[in-house]
Amino acid sequence: MTQSIFIRTLKAIILIMVWGYTLPIGAENYPYRSDYLWLTVPDHANWLYQVGEKAKVEVTFTKYGIPQNAEVAYEIGPDEMPATTSGTIKLKNGRATIDMGTMKQPGFLDLRLSINGQYQHHVKVGFSPEQLKPYTKNPKDFDAFWQKNLEEARQSELHVDCKKVDAYCTDDTDTYLLKIKTDRRHSIYAYLSRPKKAGRYPVVLCPPGAGIKTIKEPMRNIYYAKNGFIRLEMEIHGLNPEMTTEQFKEITTAFDHENGYLTNGLDSRDNYYMKHVYVACVRAIDYLCALPEWDGKNVFVQGGSQGGALSLITAALEPRVTACVANHPALSDMAGYLANRAGGYPHFNRLKAMLTPEKVQTMAYFDVVNFARRITCPVYLTWGYNDNVCPPTTSYIVWNLITSPKESLITPVNEHWTSDTTNYQQMIWLKKHLK
Repeated sequence: MTQSIFIRTLKAIILIMVWGYTLPIGAENYPYRSDYLWLTVPDHANWLYQVGEKAKVEVTFTKYGIPQNAEVAYEIGPDEMPATTSGTIKLKNGRATIDMGTMKQPGFLDLRLSINGQYQHHVKVGFSPEQLKPYTKNPKDFDAFWQKNLEEARQSELHVDCKKVDAYCTDDTDTYLLKIKTDRRHSIYAYLSRPKKAGRYPVVLCPPGAGIKTIKEPMRNIYYAKNGFIRLEMEIHGLNPEMTTEQFKEITTAFDHENGYLTNGLDSRDNYYMKHVYVACVRAIDYLCALPEWDGKNVFVQGGSQGGALSLITAALEPRVTACVANHPALSDMAGYLANRAGGYPHFNRLKAMLTPEKVQTMAYFDVVNFARRITCPVYLTWGYNDNVCPPTTSYIVWNLITSPKESLITPVNEHWTSDTTNYQQMIWLKKHLK
């Protein structure tokens, strides 16, 4: 096989893989059942370059799979930052190559494409991202602050209301809806799924992604219970997941903007909304480790986005956690925009008066980067480069700070999603870390 045939074959395989992975997702870059399709292939197979090294991307645009000779408008700019270069290029036989240039500092460049203001697409490539460092400072009293808050919460006895949910039970698994009082004022709801068969099992805590919403499809991860895990999938606001969608929407609109709880009380580390959330995650571990069915050895945390952040945070705060799985963690180097580069979700730079010195000081006690450096258990971290919600810049910063045993699955094409296959393989990874 000649090199040119091999390259064309490889691109076709990539296209099929991308199409296959995105069918259920409807991601922005590859809309489900669209007549139009982009393919962007950087000239480095891993999409990574050294600082000072130029990156080039071959761009293909098709309609019904047929290459189109269209004029493409493009912008190039740092990850989550305004464009520094723009232009147009004409596709010949549906293809063209765009020189993205390079970076003088570690980070990511984003190539943003469109045709006639429509059919938008983008691709990010990295430059020495293993050298990325956080902007967020590490407070001297960080550990004392969290120890104090956990001790205060543990002065309140865990109170649990429990009911069996027959609709989510199977022949070999049972599911329960729990309400757990985690401190004097706050409670969380959670679905607990476990094997029917009597025995002692490892436990897995799954915190949620961002939002004020129900616990999504409790049966979608039932394979954990089927594989011998007790899994607790929680929410963080004390809202019963059996509420209607309309009720959740009404509560959401009570905030000034989407996920506005992430700004509540940010002027003070003692009043910030997320303080009781972080504590609740640890208290959920307290509950799981008090179950007579716990095997007494294995405590896992697993989640994505905000849930990935909360998984890493819980792993740092709770020494009983024996392994952690996190996808594209949010809440990571949130003040990074002050370094003139991408910061983490919820992107406080887009809101007025959020990156003040006082609020940045509060953020440091809640930022994932300061928990990542304290994790001692094995970590499995997954992220994609095309993610505009939790950008690759901040995922790399978290990765670079973890000093415990760690493994990564980097999926460059991914935006803010993981495939069902990836999610299942994470469960397999946890099984391999059973003690």
